[in-house]
Order: sequence, then C-alpha cells, then structure tokens
Amino acid sequence: MTKTDDGPTDVTLLTARTVDPGYERDFREWSGRVTDTASTFPGHLGDGLFRPPTTAEPWILIHRFRDHESAQGWTTSPERAALFDNCEGHHQTEVARRELSGMESWFTGPQDTTTVAPPRWKMALAAFAGVLPVALIANGLLGPALGALPLPARVPILALLFSTLMTYLMMPAMNIVLRRWLYFSTPAVGRGTGGR
Repeated sequence: MTKTDDGPTDVTLLTARTVDPGYERDFREWSGRVTDTASTFPGHLGDGLFRPPTTAEPWILIHRFRDHESAQGWTTSPERAALFDNCEGHHQTEVARRELSGMESWFTGPQDTTTVAPPRWKMALAAFAGVLPVALIANGLLGPALGALPLPARVPILALLFSTLMTYLMMPAMNIVLRRWLYFSTPAVGRGTGGR
C-alpha cells in the first residue's frame, strides 16, 4: 500500500475479463450486480466498466476504494466470492488483475493491465506539468472572483477544481502526451491469473 504524509491513499482495483462473442449482454448484467454489491461496502468510492474496441480484447472492471483495508474488505468478502463463483455461465474468463494506489492510478489506462507504473520522479514531473496550467488558469480567472471570500471558503473551491481537472483532464492528457518518456525504461509485467 502506498502512503503519504497524510495517511493511506485510495486504491483502484482493475479486473480484465474476456467475454465470448454473443455473451456481452450477460456479462454486462453480471458486472452490474458486481458493481451494485461493491457499492454497498464501506469505503467504496466509485466504479466503471470499459468495453474493449474489439471482441478479442478484455473488458475492464474498475472499483475505487478509500484505502487498502476497504479494498480488502471487498476482495475477501463472501458476497464478492459468490458473484465471481457464479459467472461460469456467462462465458467469461479473468485474464488479469491489478491493484493500484496513489498516483499509480493516474498513470495506467483502463486497457493497460500489463505495464507497471513509471518511476515516481517521472510521475512527479508529469503531475507538475499538469498542475501548472491548472494553477495559472485557476488563479488568473478565479483569483479575482474568489478574492473576497475568506480562506476557509476559497480553499475547498480551488481544491475541488484542481482535483477534478487533474483526475479527468490533465493527467489523462499528460499520460498520452508523455507516454513514450514515462514508460521508456519501464518493463512490462504480466499479471494474469488463472481464476477469479
């Protein structure tokens, strides 16, 4: 588990599963039951399902949890075991599983189940490259408008803006623009599993 000075970081679980052609609807219904059940667990922050561009590639099921303990609560639960034990009739097979924490989740796309995260110094520089334009724009555009607000009101607004733009816009963009540099010396590591 990755930790910062402020404590444990959130954890992202990625599961890649191939689905036999013609069974996509069954798989979506099954994955819907999985996400509905996972969402009831303490510390669950959200989920997603990514459909592959071709039938030969795996679907990616994603769950985010507040910390490692919350993620473990889900992955070791009898509810999850029952769902994954009851998926044989849906003609699907797990081909990879990963657990990412902290900044690693910013540097791994939903289809990228075999590449380890780049070195931390590269992640820090890429994050700086993403933060800089957000900080300049936010301070230039919002600075005068928020200047009249007290600091306790101003900081949450800026923090929400920064975290949203970094997660959904800047870091995906940095990951694409800097991909060759980020992963230049990063070896590929297979994470295949034989079971659920």
